[in-house]
Amino acid sequence: MDRRSFITSMIAFAGPFAGVACAGERGGARPVSGYGPLKPVADRRDGKVRLHLPEGFAYRSFSAAGDEFGDGTVVPGRHDGMAAFSGPDGSAILIRNHEVNGPVGAFGDKRRAYDRMAGGGTSTLRVTRYGEVLHSAPSLTGTMMNCSGGPMAWRAWVSCEETVNGPDVADDHTGGDNSRLRRKHGYIFEVPVGRAATARPIRSAGRFAHESVAFDPSTGALYMTEDNFSFPSGFYRYLPPKHPVQAGRLLDGGRLQMLAVKGARRADLSAGQRRGASYETVWVDIDDPDPTFTGRPANDVAVQAVGRQGREQGAAIFARLEGAVFHQGVVYFVSTQGGDTAPGDKAPSGFGDGRGQVWAYETWSGRLRIAYESPRSSVLDLPDNVTVSNRGTLVLCEDGDGANYLRGLTTSAELFDFCRLEPIPGDPGAEFAGSTFGPGGHTLYVNVQAEHGSSIAIWGPWERGPF
Repeated sequence: MDRRSFITSMIAFAGPFAGVACAGERGGARPVSGYGPLKPVADRRDGKVRLHLPEGFAYRSFSAAGDEFGDGTVVPGRHDGMAAFSGPDGSAILIRNHEVNGPVGAFGDKRRAYDRMAGGGTSTLRVTRYGEVLHSAPSLTGTMMNCSGGPMAWRAWVSCEETVNGPDVADDHTGGDNSRLRRKHGYIFEVPVGRAATARPIRSAGRFAHESVAFDPSTGALYMTEDNFSFPSGFYRYLPPKHPVQAGRLLDGGRLQMLAVKGARRADLSAGQRRGASYETVWVDIDDPDPTFTGRPANDVAVQAVGRQGREQGAAIFARLEGAVFHQGVVYFVSTQGGDTAPGDKAPSGFGDGRGQVWAYETWSGRLRIAYESPRSSVLDLPDNVTVSNRGTLVLCEDGDGANYLRGLTTSAELFDFCRLEPIPGDPGAEFAGSTFGPGGHTLYVNVQAEHGSSIAIWGPWERGPF
């Protein structure tokens, strides 16, 4: 990049980043006009009401749990993180995670599975702008707890395992028998567009409860979040041995690092932040990113093994880091339970007492800023996955205790409601996940993670509002 391009890029970075950063100072949502109130809308698939949307928007659900792929195998449940890539004839190619835990057996072709006993992985679908499925198939199988991940510039998805289960670790809180597993878990996997994954873990990128990945094309670094539900979480970056765009794929053998606040050992960023808080940061190396355990330690011990190495060197503490997205030199990432408990609210279970934070890390300066902090659950309740529109507005998927929304956070610090999930009888844990805009921004694809979850295509007059 020449000097003129660099300066122009820095101006572009400063604009939307500076606006979003002010949200933490103002605290709380400001109403945004444009899309209007939400109302129940019938699904174009079967006429059932699944979403509440503004006037003029429509949707179709597709590829639900229990449906069949094109090869006749069954679509697993627990739809989660997802990305959209351009396909032929205006279609979108979706790569979608399935956050299935336990030694329940791989879906799809078990001969291609990383671990024949593990039931998570990804599926790849080609769909129209209106959610009509043109092709679908398993693409990564035999992994576990594939929560989120991130799209890569070389047309690939990196899928994250949110667990450290394996035959060398005692059973997790669900009680699944880890001795039945064949391989260690807790890794990231590359899933290329257009073909099945090799199912080779990137071990140097760490064995911990991975959640999301955001790729910086200028340096080739992968920024990763950790959702360690009951314990402190960290913000990481993986530096591959060769720029992935040049290599055409993600290589193992790189360096794993964890973020720390300069001059403040183990800075606790999980708590409520002062207005306009920002921090200079440094990175500390993780010496043993891929631990193998002896004696089958407790799962709660194993899941902290990598993060503990960073915190011993002063790495910062966060509460449940989940979604992450790269936009114009900034990685926006979500701390689901960051902040303080508001009067009238109750603290959620797990590590962290708040109802959510959005952080912004400037990759070019190393500065970390608070972009938004929920003042109370009625405004923003446990944000999870995140994506960004072409205008720079963030889409936040809620995983709250009550009604769950898709909410937007604009570059001028305005928070607004875009979509509400119709409650599903008998399934209070249903939530939004995996939001991603399709090619050209015509369609927002999103998943509903539920007992019988599905993917959904939403379209309408985007130009009328901040998306």
